[in-house]
Amino acid sequence: MKKPLQLLAACTVLSYCLPLQAAAARKVTLAVISVADDARYAKRRLELAYPGQPQGRALQGVELAVQDAALELQDAGVELSVHDLVLPSAADLPRALQELKAEQVAHIVADLPAKPLRALVRSAPAALGDVMLFNTGLADDSLRGAGCAPQLLHTAPSQQMEADALAQFLAARQWRKLLLLQGTQPGDAPLAAAWARALQRHGLEAVQSKTFKLGGEAHERDLANVRQLTSEPGYDVVAVLDSDGEFARGVPYATQWPRPVVGAAGLVAQAWHPQWQRYGGAQLNRRFAKFAQRPMQGPDWAAWMAGKAVAAVLVDAPQSSVAQQLQQLRSGAVALDGFKGQRLTFRPWDGQLRQPVLLSHGDAVAAMAPLGAWLRASAPLDTLGADAAESTCKN
Repeated sequence: MKKPLQLLAACTVLSYCLPLQAAAARKVTLAVISVADDARYAKRRLELAYPGQPQGRALQGVELAVQDAALELQDAGVELSVHDLVLPSAADLPRALQELKAEQVAHIVADLPAKPLRALVRSAPAALGDVMLFNTGLADDSLRGAGCAPQLLHTAPSQQMEADALAQFLAARQWRKLLLLQGTQPGDAPLAAAWARALQRHGLEAVQSKTFKLGGEAHERDLANVRQLTSEPGYDVVAVLDSDGEFARGVPYATQWPRPVVGAAGLVAQAWHPQWQRYGGAQLNRRFAKFAQRPMQGPDWAAWMAGKAVAAVLVDAPQSSVAQQLQQLRSGAVALDGFKGQRLTFRPWDGQLRQPVLLSHGDAVAAMAPLGAWLRASAPLDTLGADAAESTCKN
């Protein structure tokens, strides 16, 4: 009787008896899809390192998140691996979906430009069935509005969130009169729309609005002359709406009048900054820099959060279906630690991750939004971006 008593004591201490043969781990693959010809990652563009824009692909952020969650996943009986799928071009997306279907992949980080991302959102459910997609690099409000989808989650902040964050900062300092400098690129018009909503929402005024354009034409030279564009007085701050970033970086300290610059240069709204020091941010920055051999930027943080979201929902319910996991994330039942001082959840109406937005310049973080009076709102994080009543998403 001695040996059975010893076994019973061991079972009591552990609260359960281990089976003779451990159950096989659930194997899950998280795919990171990108295209080799993505203009965002062209060598010259990466060298320029425009503020707020990606300086490397999403893969390293996802891999670090899975590495960070390794022990929790092991305890939950889940084996989560990362599959790097780089397509020659967006035209190869149908073939990629066939490959993912063959490998039974249902979790995807879409490190893609807008057009192929929209194609993936449309085609993935039919090709793969229940699927979970993450947008980690595009701020387009349209992806959270008319272009939203039940299976699409966003860890990158939207254009509206970024505009609201800067507008809150300006309103808190009573810098209410703005000179808007807007570009002529296709991506500049959505930026202007987001800023128009932010100004109205936060009681700011665009007292002047001017168009800039970079080019070699002699008759358009004045459209790139910062001193001339800013020569008329009467504004408190210059907001540069430049989706490309090339013009914006030349605006600070080049204005006619001594005024701060915000938007695409100067003070920039970002998901993350490599000098963020609070709430464990310094530790995360060190780990990412060691892992990826470059500083962590906003898109890297968003990719890291996508990996964390997949890991967290698998740990929470290891045997749940993808549909159940989506419901858990979109309902806020699973919260994430983004090293920004509070637990973060996804909005059920558009799949956007609620998050504070960092307001930073090249050397440091100046503030974190929401700030000022907006911190006293019933749901402060929903003062950034489209709330449920404003959303045009029809899932």
